[in-house]
Amino acid sequence: MSPYEGARAAVLGGSIGGLTTALLLRDLGFTVDVYERTPTPLDGRGGGIVLQPDTVRWFTERSTQHPEALSTATEYVQYLDHDNGILHRDVRRWTYTSWGTFYRGLLADFGTEHYHLGEFACGVSQTEAGATVRFVSGLRVEADLVVFADGITSIGRSLLDPAATLEYSGYVGWRGTVPEQELTADTRALLGNAISYSVIPNSHITVYPIPGESGPQDRLMNYVWYRNVPRGSELAEMLIDKRGFTGTVSLHPGQVQDRYVEEMRSAAAALAPAAAEVVGRTAQPYIQVVSDVRSSRMADGRVALIGDAAAAARPHAAAGTAKAAADAWALADALEAADGDVAAALRKWEPAQLELSARLLERVQDIGARSQFHNTWTPGDPSLRFGLYGPGK
Repeated sequence: MSPYEGARAAVLGGSIGGLTTALLLRDLGFTVDVYERTPTPLDGRGGGIVLQPDTVRWFTERSTQHPEALSTATEYVQYLDHDNGILHRDVRRWTYTSWGTFYRGLLADFGTEHYHLGEFACGVSQTEAGATVRFVSGLRVEADLVVFADGITSIGRSLLDPAATLEYSGYVGWRGTVPEQELTADTRALLGNAISYSVIPNSHITVYPIPGESGPQDRLMNYVWYRNVPRGSELAEMLIDKRGFTGTVSLHPGQVQDRYVEEMRSAAAALAPAAAEVVGRTAQPYIQVVSDVRSSRMADGRVALIGDAAAAARPHAAAGTAKAAADAWALADALEAADGDVAAALRKWEPAQLELSARLLERVQDIGARSQFHNTWTPGDPSLRFGLYGPGK
């Protein structure tokens, strides 16, 4: 019998990291409830995810769902010049999914009985015997373990490390998707079996295919284009959406002011023509503010932070979801080894995860600076490869 049979875990945040954590804790014997702040089912706005081993590990080791049913794959990494010529190409296989596809796969395995929408955690207190989570709705939840997986604006992080605040990078990511069949035949042929880069002064774009709503057979071409926007009034004005509300970490599709969309599409002429076509055909591009944050603590008694709640890294290593999953798997391993002592497990788990976060942030900050400010991003440089634990790792 597991030492955690009868123990309760509250996971705050019902996204990919939260669901991965919940599934692993349930396998250990915990009764797990997930509390998601948004009142409606989550929607990743079609964004793409590069699948790394930690990200997909649940599906390869524990699930009856097959990873191939949730993903697309390409065989090359390539850099394009201003005429769609190939500056550099490596044979390197990567797989991808869409945020929504992956989320729905995890939720299907977890189920909805213990998945609660519209519950915003606002505080937590604890004793040696357990923890109490308080929600703005008035709900109070008693738990033996509390895991904050509530993302880049984490309430949990503000409780464990109030000094850890978002630090703007100096640039934003324009994101979007286009049905592959809406692209010209030449562009489909050039981009369809690769992750493709177009590097221009103080900027670069990454383009790759992801599954559509009906699965891998209905592919979308997904991209992230990094563009510099000075902090201050210029950024503040851009982040006011069409409703007059101010975004902090993103602006949703359809909410970016038209003048910014028009300027972005015009500026795309500087990219490789294939990349420019993908940008130009995007019906509703949206904006992700690229920021860094890292908590100096990931554990306090029976309370843990994972994923972006603990440390949010720029996307250049394609490691955000992988880091959340790695945190979750390491936490499960520590709990299993601790034989029922939750606080001891968290103490053992924290140092290595803090170190992993620190190394990742240092690397992606360097990559971002090379692209956006120093113009030292060299096509084919192996130090620029994706990877949570290091380039290509």
